[in-house]
Amino acid sequence: MALIVQKYGGTSVRDIDRIRNVALRIAKTRDRGDDVVVVLSAMSGVTDRLLQTAGEITDRPEKRELDVLLATGEQTTVALMAITLSSMGYKARSLLGYQAEILTDGMSTKARIRDIGSGRIRSLLDEGHIVVVAGFQGADSEGNITTLGRGGSDTSAVAIAAAVKADECEIYTDVDGIYTADPNICSKAKKLDRISYDEMLEMASLGAKVLQIRSVEFARKYNVVIHVRSSFNDEKGTIVVHEDSNMEKMIVSGVTHSKDVARITLLKVPDQPGIATGILSPIADAGIQVDIIIQNTRAGNMTDFTFTVPRTDYAAAMEIENKVAKEIGASEVRGDDMVAKISVVGVGMRSHSGVAAKMFAALATENINIRMISTSEIRISCVIEEKYTELAVRTLHTAFGLDDENKTV
Repeated sequence: MALIVQKYGGTSVRDIDRIRNVALRIAKTRDRGDDVVVVLSAMSGVTDRLLQTAGEITDRPEKRELDVLLATGEQTTVALMAITLSSMGYKARSLLGYQAEILTDGMSTKARIRDIGSGRIRSLLDEGHIVVVAGFQGADSEGNITTLGRGGSDTSAVAIAAAVKADECEIYTDVDGIYTADPNICSKAKKLDRISYDEMLEMASLGAKVLQIRSVEFARKYNVVIHVRSSFNDEKGTIVVHEDSNMEKMIVSGVTHSKDVARITLLKVPDQPGIATGILSPIADAGIQVDIIIQNTRAGNMTDFTFTVPRTDYAAAMEIENKVAKEIGASEVRGDDMVAKISVVGVGMRSHSGVAAKMFAALATENINIRMISTSEIRISCVIEEKYTELAVRTLHTAFGLDDENKTV
């Protein structure tokens, strides 16, 4: 007997028919003797509709109440799933985030999990229940309902898997695994059999939408084996595990892209100690994540300071930086929300040289200008004009040999 955590996304449970199909899959796992904890997202489109409804009242709803509102999406889904499983003759119990003892910090709409008490889930499993938990939500130390941000149900599932020491955490989506590129824009993309936590962390942070980055962080920290699979077939998906020696044989495992990017530049900033803190601290205080940062030296003890933020936070970040510019004596703030980030990822980069040169040369052959560059040990990212995104993905996929039909990935 194994203990399996299964997470199903919004498209997998978007209507009653799909809820029934998922219930059959859950029942199949239970019938083979495994204990099952199920983590569910809201039905596809529900969260957006709830946000739209709140937006009809005010363009800045109070975040605490927004959490209360958004949590109803998952509450509906877990109740319907428990009802469905019960009607099929299985013992099932639904739990909301706070009932599953998911404790978070107090950052409304973007909360982080601090702890999960596994006692109640374990007790229900011992009684023979299939436990159905609302993903995406928890509660802070004062009992306020909190939500974990977009993709938070992945984080809920992996964190629960870690807490109950599950044998595997199966993440069911509308795709059947992790691909070398987005198959919607690169027809030659191939499914990866296995990928390391480090590669998946990079890919998740760079635009691959299959897994939420915090879920991979939890998995790596607590050694949770993730199996990304489709809820529409029984095929094996992609296993996310610790790196092994075979993974280094491929220089690049995948090409990712993100259009959720905006670039902000402060011109003629005084080049002095503490200036970066003055520019970025207000951004951090607003809960806005900064990604790539570049500083270019000018004559006269001045510098230009450029950084990227999520496009959804662009307007707020520009408002903040226009105030900052006046305070620090910068001459101007410029912004561009028509950019994209394109990246190549692979643990093989650690032992191979020339990857950056090859990437830049491939983009140059298509006259794609690079606006910003960022690197890590296993990743190279470039900010380019948004209109070239799909061309860049296909170009790099070919350049690094990922089109090869005979290559095993």
